[in-house]
Amino acid sequence: MSDVPELERSGVRRLAVLGAGSWGTTFAKVVADAGRQVTLWARRPEVAEDINERHTNHEYLPGIRLPGAMRATTDPAEAMDGADAVVFAVPSQTLRVNLTGWRDFLPADATLVSLAKGVELGSLCRMSEVVTEVAGVPASQVAVLSGPNLAKEIAEEQPTATVIACTDHDRAVALQLACTTGYFRVYTNTDLVGAELGGAGKNVIALACGIAAGMGFGDNTRASLITRGLAETARLGVRLGADPLTFAGLAGLGDLVATCSSPLSRNRSFGERLGRGESLAEAEAANHGQIAEGVKSCQSICELAARHEVDVPIADGVRRVCHEGESAAAMAKGLITRTLKPE
Repeated sequence: MSDVPELERSGVRRLAVLGAGSWGTTFAKVVADAGRQVTLWARRPEVAEDINERHTNHEYLPGIRLPGAMRATTDPAEAMDGADAVVFAVPSQTLRVNLTGWRDFLPADATLVSLAKGVELGSLCRMSEVVTEVAGVPASQVAVLSGPNLAKEIAEEQPTATVIACTDHDRAVALQLACTTGYFRVYTNTDLVGAELGGAGKNVIALACGIAAGMGFGDNTRASLITRGLAETARLGVRLGADPLTFAGLAGLGDLVATCSSPLSRNRSFGERLGRGESLAEAEAANHGQIAEGVKSCQSICELAARHEVDVPIADGVRRVCHEGESAAAMAKGLITRTLKPE
């Protein structure tokens, strides 16, 4: 009798990761280091060539040596062929259109995993809801990964932890076994709603922390924004059926602290430029033409909160700065002078 647990022997052995940016490439490295077969889909041939021939992704992970077992392709059908799990590593607002083009290649019973953190504009769907709708699969077949996961640090094999959330506990455990390494520790959770809203909300609160840093404010201000930002994210999550304890865990507080504090955080850095008085266009240009996820998610999160009559003052302040031209100073004054109330 083998000593390998049944879930290990019958679980996730081959994965496809769709998206060869910094996080997609890093997650593919984690999976390869965990001893699984992984194929990474890259949109551009030169990125796939760099990975296959030099075992690097100079554009998105400079200085990182990738495992020789990692393969890359520009053909999504080839990437997904025979995969036990398909991992989506594309921005939240592009997931629907990308998945629409990929759905015919999805293996029938593969677990579908979202790495994106956001709420879709227009539909106000969480990423798992987008996957369920577009792929035509039951919600129990979809998982999300969320936690304090700054790609560069993980690629450097600095220790971190994360959460895989799926309503099907066995699928979550199979994924847990497939991507746990000596530097990447994975926990499981069945609270998909809480994990996703924690991940989406932290991007917006990180923008607020960046704005405060850009204005010259220090640790007290950041700690206050993190704490009250966590409170408003949890309020919305609980209204939508999340377990409040999820927001005290890795997908809630853990992700929030990392994203609000680190200079590696795209959202925090983007917010800092806004706090220094740069326009949205100037901040985007400085970010190599990329908009931070929270810039778009602040709109959808505020709409979702309004639909469910939940107060999200920090997210709304970020929305006004990003999309209504309000100054950072006016946002700060508006938050500090709100009506007094119990905590």
